[in-house]
Amino acid sequence: MRRFALLLVLVLGPLACRVYEPANKPIDNCHKTCTEQAKRNCTDDECWRGCEFIIDRLVEREGKNVIACVAGGARRCTDVVWADCAAKIGIHTDGGPPAPPAPTDDE
Repeated sequence: MRRFALLLVLVLGPLACRVYEPANKPIDNCHKTCTEQAKRNCTDDECWRGCEFIIDRLVEREGKNVIACVAGGARRCTDVVWADCAAKIGIHTDGGPPAPPAPTDDE
């Protein structure tokens, strides 16, 4: 019985840790969506680069909106376009918090 439990742990342990599937799902899904929606503007390599560039938006589940912005633009699929679209999507559209006040003369 003890050997069976050890064998079970050795077989199922790596599967539970996704050892056999090291794919990066958010970037893979982003790339797939990009190649489908933005194929007019972006090459395969540009989709990979752009998806890695907007990883923070992928975590926030805003990847499809950013890709739609990139695909809808008339410009090519460059880092500037990806950054511009990522900055105009989601909770970041307001530009962030206000700047801190200027220091007083006493400081």
